[in-house]
Amino acid sequence: MVRPVPEPEHPEQKRDEEQHAVERALEGPAAEGGNESDDDAERRRRRAQFLRELNEAKALRERVQPRRARAARMRQQMRMRTFRW
Repeated sequence: MVRPVPEPEHPEQKRDEEQHAVERALEGPAAEGGNESDDDAERRRRRAQFLRELNEAKALRERVQPRRARAARMRQQMRMRTFRW
């Protein structure tokens, strides 16, 4: 599911919203004292959501900036070719 990305009015407002989201995430179920398996399940759910959104953002970036995306892929391939185990 691809969500439209809202344009922030001001960069400061976007930064404040991100900071509040981080604070809410930190205060989430762990602050309420839920049991450990619920915390694990919640953490995995949030992580899966984050990874889905990250992949969406990468796909969007590739569509919007194909030349930069191609250059980034080439750099990554070169790093992988020269990496020593």
